[in-house]
Amino acid sequence: MKILLTGGGTGGHFYPLIAIAEKIIEIAAKQKIVDLKLYYMSDSPYNKRLLFENDIIFVKVPAGKMRRYFSIKNFFDFFKTAFGALSGFISVYFIYPDVVISKGGYAAFPAVLAAKLLKIPVIVHESDSSPGRLNVWTAKFALHVAISWPEAAEYLPKGKTVLTGQPIRNEILHGDSSGTAHEFFKLNSDLPIILVIGGSLGARVINDIVVDTLPELLNRYQIIHQTGEKNIDEVLSRSKLLLDKNPNISRYKTMPYLNNLATHMAAGCANLVISRAGSYIFEIASWGIPSIIIPIPSSNGDHQRKNAYNYARTGACEVIEEANLSAHLFVAEIDKLFASKEKFAKMKENALAFASPLAAEKIAQSAVDIANSHLELI
Repeated sequence: MKILLTGGGTGGHFYPLIAIAEKIIEIAAKQKIVDLKLYYMSDSPYNKRLLFENDIIFVKVPAGKMRRYFSIKNFFDFFKTAFGALSGFISVYFIYPDVVISKGGYAAFPAVLAAKLLKIPVIVHESDSSPGRLNVWTAKFALHVAISWPEAAEYLPKGKTVLTGQPIRNEILHGDSSGTAHEFFKLNSDLPIILVIGGSLGARVINDIVVDTLPELLNRYQIIHQTGEKNIDEVLSRSKLLLDKNPNISRYKTMPYLNNLATHMAAGCANLVISRAGSYIFEIASWGIPSIIIPIPSSNGDHQRKNAYNYARTGACEVIEEANLSAHLFVAEIDKLFASKEKFAKMKENALAFASPLAAEKIAQSAVDIANSHLELI
């Protein structure tokens, strides 16, 4: 049995595919499928360690990005896309997987085009409430289309589109429940904790507003701040200046990246999360933590704003538009949420109601079933 995973080279595409792969491996073990082979096709391996840990074979393929605005890069990327399509067809032909699982994104185009031409079954998963262009196209010939947001259904074929939720990796699906999370971060269990996550690359606007408000926030709260690899030095230097001789400096924990263990621990002790509106929304929901979402104002198809407000309609979060973001508003919104215990409890309840912990398992089982039926036909 051969299953090919493909997606654009971002964490929002890569990590849900890893979550699906984990479940495929579990199902294969239960069903005693001994010849399982998993492949990941993209322009970059993104995280070599996770591919290695899950015994996933990386297949590199060139991929060009077609931008919606005028750019000279579109001219060169046209040839890169054409070459990637040819290279992808050759690779897929020699692998000849039983099913392809696509998360979309420009780097998935070579694999899904090859699957269409070779009549290989395709499963599409869409993470955003407003689907990307490639997923809308792929959905037309895909066997199944899985979505994370019910709002995405209006853009996709009705007969084969199913709301599964977002696949989340086993290790971070739930927060730590052992009671050691506070000790892990060396934080006080009697004071509320705010977790700030800006995605794998960080979010400079969020970093700036958090640092600017540290002296006031640390009077009442503790903060775990994921800055992004590129921003850690700047955040550290600015925060040290602001917190020089501040008696509450030990309440602030900053790090460039939260690995699986740190994420698991942070989810186990955080009382409020500050985040962008990408795939982290689904992880926050699975943890049952109230949140303040600050969407990127210029995301493709405005999907971050749509995600943020669709999640806010569930009652699990508050949204602050970046254009309205100020130190006063930021602190006031945090204080307002912590002041209302009843609202906080309701937000937790709504977050858990939105979560879909079985998403990865549902998609994985569908992929295995399709692969088995494909093998029978062969």
